[in-house]
Amino acid sequence: MLRCVDHVQLAAPPDSEDLLRAFYVGVLGMTEDAKPPALAARGGCWFRSGEVRLHLGVEADFRPARKAHPGLRVTDIAAYAGRLARHGVTVTWDGDLPGHRRFYAEDPVGNRLEFLEPEV
Repeated sequence: MLRCVDHVQLAAPPDSEDLLRAFYVGVLGMTEDAKPPALAARGGCWFRSGEVRLHLGVEADFRPARKAHPGLRVTDIAAYAGRLARHGVTVTWDGDLPGHRRFYAEDPVGNRLEFLEPEV
């Protein structure tokens, strides 16, 4: 029986780790997790914030995920959107999910990310 999602993996181009760290740590406020040595040799980065874990793995023929995406639940979504906008990230609001406020953004390599908060 499934219990929870352990992590979501997104792809990234080779040699993009510094760019990913600047975004996922500096902009989103996540913490980088050390990868086990055998996996670290493959490149990429792992990030965490509370229960949320995102792994970014290097893919030689990388193409960003434009439709597929993680849905990341946030608190105080307006403030979080403002944080991203202040860092130069384009925030695209979408009101099509009943009972939620949500927006989309892209990471620095073009992967689509959804941020949402249930309406109270």
